[in-house]
Amino acid sequence: MFVQTLVSVLGLSVAPLCFASPSNVFGRDGNAMISPKVFIIDMATSDTYLLLQFDDEGSSWYGIQDFNLLEHNITVPGFSPLFPQAHCTQDGTICQVVTGEAEINAASTITALVHSSFFDLTKTYFLIAGIAGISPELGTLGTVTLARFAVQVALAYEIDAREKPADFATGYIPQGSFAPDQYPQELYGTEVFELNDDLRQLAIEMAKSAKLADDEQSQQYRANYASDKAFAAGAAPPSVVACDTATSDVFWTGALLGQAFENTTRLFTNETATYCTTQQEDNATLEALLRGALTGLLDFSRIVLMRTASDFDRPYPGESAATNLFLMSPGYDISIKNIPAAGVPIVTGIVSQWKNKFEEGIKPRNYVGDIFGTLGGKPDFGPGSLWNDKPAPLSKRSTRRRRRSAVNV
Repeated sequence: MFVQTLVSVLGLSVAPLCFASPSNVFGRDGNAMISPKVFIIDMATSDTYLLLQFDDEGSSWYGIQDFNLLEHNITVPGFSPLFPQAHCTQDGTICQVVTGEAEINAASTITALVHSSFFDLTKTYFLIAGIAGISPELGTLGTVTLARFAVQVALAYEIDAREKPADFATGYIPQGSFAPDQYPQELYGTEVFELNDDLRQLAIEMAKSAKLADDEQSQQYRANYASDKAFAAGAAPPSVVACDTATSDVFWTGALLGQAFENTTRLFTNETATYCTTQQEDNATLEALLRGALTGLLDFSRIVLMRTASDFDRPYPGESAATNLFLMSPGYDISIKNIPAAGVPIVTGIVSQWKNKFEEGIKPRNYVGDIFGTLGGKPDFGPGSLWNDKPAPLSKRSTRRRRRSAVNV
């Protein structure tokens, strides 16, 4: 009743939500399932509580000239109550899902997508596209980032910083360890995901063709970072950057936490990853996709992880951490605009070059998967494969190697 009243007051129109069999949705060529070439994965924004029409990440793709995601709207069981539909082009070539914010929403929605009877995802490329906080050491408001690693930095012990040992740089300690600089001795399996870097490099080149949005208020705000040489990237105009992302349900800010999670990102990846963005969903999204890949429902090497910067993860010199957190960041608008600005060239590039480049997949030269080696291969971080470099068997597995002796890094 509240939703209906609010819709009426605001004069909004809502497309009717109805369940349909896959054959009634498209039914082209006698196929019952939709086989997207690209599936865009967006998250929700701080305006979620006002209704799904205000989801800026998702709606940033609507009304663009390149393709129309609202030609077919399919209600999928298990999707978020706020975002219950997948949106697709007429022929099903490009589709989109909005998961809802934070790790539980992301994992729940993507699990529902992976196991939905509406879609054949075996050759689908996934573009995870949302906004994020960014370190001024690597980028600025409006910057477009593409990640090879996603690190779940919040899987840790925590001591209130006012009570931590004097020789600890932070109150966050990897699980099972006894100091912040020790590799975690207890692993859950979602700590680190590594994506196809060959695909990422192609995505970066396609994204670089975009004209990125910028505005005067963002330019004025980022100029505050110019006084610190370490923040030169933060004071520069937005660009496309190759760097990695940190996942945490906690929306944190400040130089001390920023440095702590930079260190965690490097530690968990054996000094390979370069932390630059922080968000609340990506490791959850990737775990749900990995489980689908393990059962042959999708290809984990076909994932592109893109985040655009809406705010800084730490204050400029002279600004307090609280001000940095509570001030409405002027970068929000351009970060939303730069999702399709950089994302459309990636999506259309994959579709237009499908036959000669993307249909058979982009073979990765790096390891692709999680910290356990679940999909096979040997991780270049962590303890190594739990299954001798082979895919995990689809039966009950031993957890004996989750606790182990220290790893030298």
